[in-house]
Amino acid sequence: MTITLYVRSNHPEINVVYSTQNVPDTSNPVLICGFPGSGYVGKLAVDHLIHELDATHLADIYSTSFPAQLLIKSDGTADLLKNYLFYSNVPTHYGSGLLLLSGDSQPSNPDSEYFLAEEILDIATRFNTGQIFTLAAYITGSFVSTPRIFGTAGDLDTVQGLHEQHINTMEGGSITGMNGIIVGIAKRRRMRGTCLLAETSGFVIDAKASKSILETLVTILHLKIDMTNIERRAKDTEMLIKTIEQQMTSSLRQQDDQSSVVQTRPSDMGYIS
Repeated sequence: MTITLYVRSNHPEINVVYSTQNVPDTSNPVLICGFPGSGYVGKLAVDHLIHELDATHLADIYSTSFPAQLLIKSDGTADLLKNYLFYSNVPTHYGSGLLLLSGDSQPSNPDSEYFLAEEILDIATRFNTGQIFTLAAYITGSFVSTPRIFGTAGDLDTVQGLHEQHINTMEGGSITGMNGIIVGIAKRRRMRGTCLLAETSGFVIDAKASKSILETLVTILHLKIDMTNIERRAKDTEMLIKTIEQQMTSSLRQQDDQSSVVQTRPSDMGYIS
């Protein structure tokens, strides 16, 4: 039986539930965050890592700032919305170990986003984490065959490293939500934070973008991961996009046909519009 330990954080709205039997004895693991957002780009990527690495459950994070919903799971049980943290002792370019954070929701207001980001980095600090990656969506509003990867970081050395990895570095704009806030707070704490963003339309759950961002991440970390499952989901995304594009093309043709009908009628109607 797994023993759990309920911990009240420094923020009244947050509760952390640790699985004490599974707390790893490690140092310097890399923290990778993928929160649910546009296209579920980051979440799908981190969930894939959790599954393929057979990662160990470490903690659940509950917050009253999450939407007031009860989530029904595939096995029929139910639970409050939460973020969840897993651990793997797999070696990476930065040392040994990964902390993998995903979840059901982001907070519903800016103050709570800051509170939750601080809590997550507090946990990472206990394990002496110095390197953080967040995975996010770069929304373009259009479908692409090969999603590009963009990136930003809290320090110039890391940005230069992105150049060397042939990642498109961002030169303006902003990143909203937890995937951006965590990198900003990490910089204030003198931790190295990087945000990788995959190009996506923002219209669908985009496993193809998740696959692209995951391929970039595992190259940076020097990881070997079985990509079969996410490749399968990426193909499903491609089929969905093709269906949407066909529907859009059909709709435009119908509009053109209707426009043509209207244009043939003015001579009969006696006016031009």
